[in-house]
Amino acid sequence: MSGLTLVDSKAPSRELIRKLRVASTGNPDILPESVAWQTFLELRSRGEEGVNEMFLKAVRALHARRCVAGVALSTNDGVPEEHRLVEDSFLADLWKAYKNCIRNNRTGPAQQLLQDIEERINVL
Repeated sequence: MSGLTLVDSKAPSRELIRKLRVASTGNPDILPESVAWQTFLELRSRGEEGVNEMFLKAVRALHARRCVAGVALSTNDGVPEEHRLVEDSFLADLWKAYKNCIRNNRTGPAQQLLQDIEERINVL
């Protein structure tokens, strides 16, 4: 991994849940989806209830914003190896492919990958 951690693992869960709902960086070199991903993984490791749904809702909202022309969301991937943070290699591959589609403004294929991610997360 590039060493860039977007989530403070010592932050209270309540703060992380708020961060997941907002999922923005203010940094043009970071995908807001990366904030959502890393926050999701931290909350999931803590065993927080409802985190799967919160994560999917956040990513769907970001995806919907990306589908609207003229919305300024970063397409720079400052943490290209963050998919390795999850032990499930299939979920990691799905996340990596999703981010690749987002970086290339391919929202159609990204939508299908998002559905696959949802299915995988609900299996885990």
